[in-house]
Amino acid sequence: MRTKALQSIESILNIVYSIVFYEVGFIPSCRQYRKIMISYIKGAITYKNPTYILVETAGIGYHVNISLHTYALIEKAETVKILIYQHIKEDSNALYGFAEEVERSLFKHLISVSGIGPNTARLVLSGMQPDEVRAAIIGEDPKAFGRVKGIGPKTAKRIILDLKDKIMKDSGDTPLLISTSNNTIREEALSALVALGFNKITVQKTLNKILREQPNIGSVEALIKAALKQLS
Repeated sequence: MRTKALQSIESILNIVYSIVFYEVGFIPSCRQYRKIMISYIKGAITYKNPTYILVETAGIGYHVNISLHTYALIEKAETVKILIYQHIKEDSNALYGFAEEVERSLFKHLISVSGIGPNTARLVLSGMQPDEVRAAIIGEDPKAFGRVKGIGPKTAKRIILDLKDKIMKDSGDTPLLISTSNNTIREEALSALVALGFNKITVQKTLNKILREQPNIGSVEALIKAALKQLS
Protein backbone atom coordinates (compact mmCIF):
# COMPACT_ATOMS: atom_id res chain seq x y z
CA MET A 1 0.00 0.00 0.00
CA ARG A 2 2.80 2.38 0.92
CA THR A 3 4.51 1.72 -2.44
CA LYS A 4 1.32 2.49 -4.37
CA ALA A 5 0.80 5.67 -2.38
CA LEU A 6 4.35 6.83 -3.08
CA GLN A 7 3.91 6.08 -6.77
CA SER A 8 0.72 8.13 -6.85
CA ILE A 9 2.44 11.05 -5.11
CA GLU A 10 5.39 10.85 -7.50
CA SER A 11 3.03 10.84 -10.48
CA ILE A 12 1.22 13.97 -9.24
CA LEU A 13 4.50 15.74 -8.48
CA ASN A 14 5.82 14.95 -11.96
CA ILE A 15 2.76 16.58 -13.54
CA VAL A 16 3.08 19.63 -11.28
CA TYR A 17 6.80 19.91 -12.06
CA SER A 18 6.06 19.85 -15.81
CA ILE A 19 3.58 22.70 -15.43
CA VAL A 20 5.90 24.76 -13.24
CA PHE A 21 8.78 24.25 -15.66
CA TYR A 22 6.57 25.40 -18.53
CA GLU A 23 5.29 28.50 -16.68
CA VAL A 24 8.76 29.71 -15.71
CA GLY A 25 10.14 29.03 -19.16
CA PHE A 26 12.44 26.18 -18.22
CA ILE A 27 12.13 23.09 -20.38
CA PRO A 28 13.93 20.02 -18.99
CA SER A 29 15.87 17.75 -21.30
CA CYS A 30 14.08 14.92 -23.14
CA ARG A 31 15.71 12.49 -20.71
CA GLN A 32 14.25 14.38 -17.74
CA TYR A 33 10.81 14.42 -19.41
CA ARG A 34 10.55 10.65 -19.71
CA LYS A 35 8.87 10.46 -16.31
CA ILE A 36 6.32 13.20 -16.97
CA MET A 37 4.92 12.33 -20.41
CA ILE A 38 1.11 12.46 -20.42
CA SER A 39 -0.89 9.62 -22.02
CA TYR A 40 -4.38 10.98 -21.40
CA ILE A 41 -6.25 13.53 -19.31
CA LYS A 42 -9.62 12.85 -17.71
CA GLY A 43 -11.68 15.70 -16.30
CA ALA A 44 -14.25 18.45 -16.78
CA ILE A 45 -14.26 20.54 -19.94
CA THR A 46 -14.27 24.17 -18.77
CA TYR A 47 -13.93 25.71 -22.22
CA LYS A 48 -14.34 24.36 -25.71
CA ASN A 49 -13.98 25.57 -29.30
CA PRO A 50 -13.14 23.83 -32.60
CA THR A 51 -9.38 24.29 -32.14
CA TYR A 52 -8.74 23.61 -28.45
CA ILE A 53 -10.33 22.69 -25.13
CA LEU A 54 -9.49 23.41 -21.51
CA VAL A 55 -9.70 20.34 -19.30
CA GLU A 56 -9.60 20.68 -15.51
CA THR A 57 -8.42 17.82 -13.33
CA ALA A 58 -7.09 17.93 -9.76
CA GLY A 59 -7.42 21.72 -9.80
CA ILE A 60 -5.19 22.09 -12.85
CA GLY A 61 -6.41 23.33 -16.25
CA TYR A 62 -4.81 21.88 -19.37
CA HIS A 63 -4.84 23.61 -22.76
CA VAL A 64 -5.32 20.82 -25.30
CA ASN A 65 -5.20 21.44 -29.06
CA ILE A 66 -7.73 19.39 -31.02
CA SER A 67 -8.87 18.71 -34.59
CA LEU A 68 -12.35 19.31 -35.96
CA HIS A 69 -12.86 15.53 -35.95
CA THR A 70 -12.30 15.32 -32.20
CA TYR A 71 -14.36 18.47 -31.63
CA ALA A 72 -17.32 16.88 -33.41
CA LEU A 73 -17.07 13.82 -31.14
CA ILE A 74 -16.89 15.78 -27.86
CA GLU A 75 -18.93 18.84 -28.81
CA LYS A 76 -21.75 18.04 -26.38
CA ALA A 77 -19.61 16.46 -23.65
CA GLU A 78 -19.12 18.08 -20.25
CA THR A 79 -16.41 15.66 -19.13
CA VAL A 80 -13.85 13.88 -21.23
CA LYS A 81 -11.05 11.34 -21.29
CA ILE A 82 -8.85 12.85 -23.98
CA LEU A 83 -5.88 10.93 -25.42
CA ILE A 84 -2.74 13.06 -25.48
CA TYR A 85 0.28 13.54 -27.67
CA GLN A 86 2.78 15.77 -25.87
CA HIS A 87 4.94 17.72 -28.33
CA ILE A 88 8.09 18.91 -26.58
CA LYS A 89 10.55 21.38 -28.09
CA GLU A 90 13.32 23.45 -26.56
CA ASP A 91 11.05 26.49 -26.29
CA SER A 92 7.57 24.96 -25.94
CA ASN A 93 5.49 22.12 -24.54
CA ALA A 94 2.17 21.65 -26.37
CA LEU A 95 -0.58 19.10 -25.81
CA TYR A 96 -2.60 17.65 -28.70
CA GLY A 97 -5.76 15.74 -27.84
CA PHE A 98 -7.73 13.02 -29.59
CA ALA A 99 -11.07 11.37 -28.90
CA GLU A 100 -9.94 8.14 -30.62
CA GLU A 101 -6.72 6.14 -30.72
CA VAL A 102 -6.92 5.77 -34.51
CA GLU A 103 -6.67 9.56 -34.88
CA ARG A 104 -3.76 9.84 -32.45
CA SER A 105 -1.95 7.08 -34.31
CA LEU A 106 -2.46 8.86 -37.65
CA PHE A 107 -1.25 12.11 -36.10
CA LYS A 108 1.99 10.44 -34.97
CA HIS A 109 2.51 8.97 -38.42
CA LEU A 110 1.88 12.30 -40.14
CA ILE A 111 4.36 14.26 -38.03
CA SER A 112 7.01 11.64 -38.84
CA VAL A 113 6.90 12.82 -42.47
CA SER A 114 9.49 15.45 -43.37
CA GLY A 115 7.89 18.89 -43.57
CA ILE A 116 4.76 17.92 -41.62
CA GLY A 117 4.54 19.51 -38.17
CA PRO A 118 1.85 19.10 -35.50
CA ASN A 119 -0.27 22.00 -36.78
CA THR A 120 -0.22 20.74 -40.36
CA ALA A 121 -1.09 17.23 -39.16
CA ARG A 122 -3.99 18.72 -37.22
CA LEU A 123 -5.16 20.52 -40.38
CA VAL A 124 -5.15 17.20 -42.25
CA LEU A 125 -7.23 15.56 -39.53
CA SER A 126 -9.58 18.56 -39.49
CA GLY A 127 -10.12 18.53 -43.24
CA MET A 128 -10.45 14.77 -43.58
CA GLN A 129 -11.89 11.96 -41.48
CA PRO A 130 -9.33 9.42 -40.21
CA ASP A 131 -10.80 6.76 -42.51
CA GLU A 132 -10.42 9.14 -45.45
CA VAL A 133 -6.77 9.79 -44.61
CA ARG A 134 -6.06 6.06 -44.36
CA ALA A 135 -7.95 5.36 -47.59
CA ALA A 136 -6.03 8.10 -49.44
CA ILE A 137 -2.69 6.72 -48.25
CA ILE A 138 -3.44 3.05 -48.88
CA GLY A 139 -5.14 3.80 -52.20
CA GLU A 140 -2.27 6.11 -53.28
CA ASP A 141 -4.64 9.00 -53.95
CA PRO A 142 -2.72 12.30 -53.57
CA LYS A 143 -5.68 14.30 -54.93
CA ALA A 144 -7.67 13.40 -51.80
CA PHE A 145 -5.37 15.72 -49.81
CA GLY A 146 -6.13 18.62 -52.17
CA ARG A 147 -8.75 20.16 -49.89
CA VAL A 148 -6.29 20.48 -46.99
CA LYS A 149 -4.65 23.90 -46.81
CA GLY A 150 -0.87 23.65 -46.98
CA ILE A 151 -0.78 20.17 -48.53
CA GLY A 152 0.33 20.40 -52.15
CA PRO A 153 0.81 17.53 -54.64
CA LYS A 154 4.46 16.97 -53.66
CA THR A 155 3.69 16.83 -49.94
CA ALA A 156 0.72 14.52 -50.55
CA LYS A 157 2.90 12.12 -52.55
CA ARG A 158 5.55 12.19 -49.82
CA ILE A 159 2.91 11.35 -47.19
CA ILE A 160 1.77 8.37 -49.26
CA LEU A 161 5.32 7.18 -49.99
CA ASP A 162 6.42 7.43 -46.36
CA LEU A 163 3.28 6.08 -44.68
CA LYS A 164 1.60 3.51 -46.92
CA ASP A 165 3.47 0.49 -45.53
CA LYS A 166 3.10 1.74 -41.95
CA ILE A 167 -0.66 2.31 -42.29
CA MET A 168 -1.16 -1.09 -43.90
CA LYS A 169 0.86 -2.71 -41.13
CA ASP A 170 -1.29 -0.97 -38.50
CA SER A 171 -4.43 -2.31 -40.17
CA GLY A 172 -3.06 -5.85 -40.31
CA ASP A 173 -2.54 -5.75 -44.07
CA THR A 174 0.69 -6.12 -46.05
CA PRO A 175 1.95 -4.18 -49.07
CA LEU A 176 0.66 -5.56 -52.37
CA LEU A 177 2.72 -5.62 -55.57
CA ILE A 178 0.42 -5.82 -58.61
CA SER A 179 0.84 -5.34 -62.34
CA THR A 180 -0.21 -2.18 -64.14
CA SER A 181 -3.20 -3.96 -65.73
CA ASN A 182 -4.34 -5.40 -62.41
CA ASN A 183 -3.94 -1.98 -60.80
CA THR A 184 -6.33 -0.52 -63.39
CA ILE A 185 -8.81 -3.34 -62.75
CA ARG A 186 -8.47 -2.80 -59.00
CA GLU A 187 -9.17 0.95 -59.23
CA GLU A 188 -12.25 0.42 -61.41
CA ALA A 189 -13.57 -2.27 -59.07
CA LEU A 190 -12.88 -0.03 -56.07
CA SER A 191 -14.84 2.86 -57.58
CA ALA A 192 -17.77 0.60 -58.44
CA LEU A 193 -17.98 -1.00 -55.00
CA VAL A 194 -17.68 2.31 -53.16
CA ALA A 195 -20.48 3.67 -55.39
CA LEU A 196 -22.59 0.74 -54.18
CA GLY A 197 -22.16 1.98 -50.61
CA PHE A 198 -19.35 -0.22 -49.28
CA ASN A 199 -16.70 1.26 -46.98
CA LYS A 200 -13.65 2.28 -49.01
CA ILE A 201 -11.03 0.87 -46.63
CA THR A 202 -12.90 -2.44 -46.26
CA VAL A 203 -13.14 -2.70 -50.05
CA GLN A 204 -9.44 -1.93 -50.50
CA LYS A 205 -8.43 -4.64 -48.05
CA THR A 206 -10.81 -7.12 -49.71
CA LEU A 207 -9.51 -6.36 -53.23
CA ASN A 208 -5.91 -6.63 -52.04
CA LYS A 209 -6.65 -10.03 -50.49
CA ILE A 210 -8.30 -11.30 -53.69
CA LEU A 211 -5.48 -10.07 -55.94
CA ARG A 212 -2.91 -11.60 -53.61
CA GLU A 213 -4.69 -14.98 -53.78
CA GLN A 214 -5.71 -14.70 -57.45
CA PRO A 215 -3.05 -12.59 -59.24
CA ASN A 216 -4.24 -13.76 -62.68
CA ILE A 217 -7.81 -12.50 -62.30
CA GLY A 218 -8.58 -11.01 -65.71
CA SER A 219 -11.48 -8.58 -65.59
CA VAL A 220 -13.21 -5.93 -63.52
CA GLU A 221 -16.39 -8.00 -63.51
CA ALA A 222 -14.64 -11.06 -62.11
CA LEU A 223 -12.92 -9.01 -59.41
CA ILE A 224 -16.18 -7.30 -58.38
CA LYS A 225 -18.02 -10.63 -58.19
CA ALA A 226 -15.25 -12.14 -56.04
CA ALA A 227 -15.30 -9.08 -53.78
CA LEU A 228 -19.09 -9.12 -53.40
CA LYS A 229 -18.94 -12.70 -52.15
CA GLN A 230 -16.61 -11.64 -49.35
CA LEU A 231 -18.31 -8.34 -48.58
CA SER A 232 -21.85 -9.71 -48.36
